[in-house]
Amino acid sequence: MPMESPLKVLIVDDESLARDTVRLLLEEAEDIRVVEECADGLQAVAAIRTHQPDLVFLDVQMPGLTGLEVVAEIGADRMPPVVFVTAYDEYAVKAFETSAIDYLVKPFSDERFEAALDRVRKQVRQQRRADLEERLRHLLAETRPAGPNSGGTRFLVKDRGTIRFVDAAEIDWVEAAGDYVLLHGSGEKNMIRETMSGMEERLPSESFVRIHRSTIVRIGAIREIKPYFHGDYILYLRDGTELKLSRRYWSHVESVLGG
Repeated sequence: MPMESPLKVLIVDDESLARDTVRLLLEEAEDIRVVEECADGLQAVAAIRTHQPDLVFLDVQMPGLTGLEVVAEIGADRMPPVVFVTAYDEYAVKAFETSAIDYLVKPFSDERFEAALDRVRKQVRQQRRADLEERLRHLLAETRPAGPNSGGTRFLVKDRGTIRFVDAAEIDWVEAAGDYVLLHGSGEKNMIRETMSGMEERLPSESFVRIHRSTIVRIGAIREIKPYFHGDYILYLRDGTELKLSRRYWSHVESVLGG
């Protein structure tokens, strides 16, 4: 698996000794790259807009603009994750109100710094994964042929930290599982967050048919259908899977299969 790119870090503090302390601690981390150091709030605003860092170590009390005013100037929704650095514990509550990841009260120990950095790593990595998944979803939406029931539909599956695609043609049947659905096919079972109604809309109607409130089947995977009890049927797939065909859906299935 390729290594993730280093976290871009901005250090902002009007005290040169404080900036040196943070930089020296960060130099020990291989996954960190300090992109700039700033001595006041105005410089910080410019640097954040230029570098778009993954993390900002931000002093609270500074000339020009305070740390909290820097956040206000950038905008809380556009501000990178922040670890506030302050000599005044009273600012801790305000720091967390601005959605800061953590805060450090000067003077802080190496252990306290490492704890804050570990917390940052986890949150930034999670956000990167979430951003990647969102971009992939947009990409899928842009490349999917027009129309809700068109062919070529693909599904994004998260599996043990990786993201991959499953084509509709690889799916034999779909099973409801609470707020999720299970995609069965090619000897695999993949779970995605979707409803059965949503799957009906996304899957090509010429290739898939709903046979039960909790089951959708690819027509090409069906081997045979046999009567069961009380108007229900048993549907046999080519891989040997047996599924119940509810009488509620029989007329629709029959019309789709040309019966």
